[in-house]
Amino acid sequence: MAGLVDLVQTLTTPHALDRYLELVRPTLTVRDMRAEIITVRRDTPGSVTLTLRPTRQWRGHLAGQYVQIGVLIDGVKHTRCYSPIDVEAGSQRRLQLTVKAHPEGLVSQYLHRHAAPGMVVDLAPAAGVFTLPRVRPDKIVLISGGSGITPVLSMLRTLDAEGYRGPVAFLHYAQSPEAVPHRAELDAIAARRTNFRIALCYPELDLSEVLHGAPWSCAANPVSGFFGHEQLERVAPWFATAETYVCGPAPLMHSVREVFRGEQLEHRLHSEEFTLAAAPVDPQQVTGTTTFSASGTEARNTGETLLDQAESAGLTPEYGCRMGICFSCTSIKRSGCTRNLRTGELDSDPDQPIQLCINAAVGDVDIDI
Repeated sequence: MAGLVDLVQTLTTPHALDRYLELVRPTLTVRDMRAEIITVRRDTPGSVTLTLRPTRQWRGHLAGQYVQIGVLIDGVKHTRCYSPIDVEAGSQRRLQLTVKAHPEGLVSQYLHRHAAPGMVVDLAPAAGVFTLPRVRPDKIVLISGGSGITPVLSMLRTLDAEGYRGPVAFLHYAQSPEAVPHRAELDAIAARRTNFRIALCYPELDLSEVLHGAPWSCAANPVSGFFGHEQLERVAPWFATAETYVCGPAPLMHSVREVFRGEQLEHRLHSEEFTLAAAPVDPQQVTGTTTFSASGTEARNTGETLLDQAESAGLTPEYGCRMGICFSCTSIKRSGCTRNLRTGELDSDPDQPIQLCINAAVGDVDIDI
């Protein structure tokens, strides 16, 4: 069968076979994976939840992983990464994504405004290592903030579906109760799982609500303010012997890491970041010329990411998440020194693959795009 497909691909050159099949039906593909949006819900202000029906190539996901979807906007395809919120599953032909419409988010804003049943998007296989281990830990803490709820919600749903019997603490931070997606489901999980403690925290309102995780109640154990050691102790006094999974904005991630570093528990902390927290830049390092040798283009180094510089120079390198998660923008650095904007580390080895979205040039750099 594979040989026949290769033969047909050759006969249909210069276009791939799927380019012709999509003229008949967008989800009729041989190799490319796509998904049709079958339901759209806008229950939470500023967010949209999409139920997708992937094509037959879909092989499922692990709780906490992400997928890339490609959306055509004004004739240009844009790809972004989102974490499914479903229970961990195999090749079940359903997939749910909750997308927060960020102010500067081109794709998220488009989906929030225009997503409708029948729309077809490109879909990449699930990826990422922010997952629960196959053998579940004896105790689990889940911490999230804002749109970082999506991967840990998949973890929470999975533990609930599996009938997990160990203690689970779930802390989510949001601006207001209305900004928390899937609150009704969180309420239901907490009501039926007495070993689950689910806390919703609204630091800016100086208010917290703990759902019905008996025997623990909001009145008896109030939680308020931003994340800190005392708050974690109150919600999960056993956290030192648990495995903790955290995803959220940079300030929350920093606070959690500080607590675990102070307790010498970094080995028990697992994290996923959906924002790029750049290390401080020394202005004296912003010099030189960035050369994109494969396209014969040069640009003055501005200190921005190599992806931003390439786009400013009129190039269109492939990318997905723009935050160092998906590796779609990986290219070869032929020469020069680059700086990882997450860690601040310098790399001057030639002919090395680097991620354009999280690296900047330090002096003269040659990138093979």
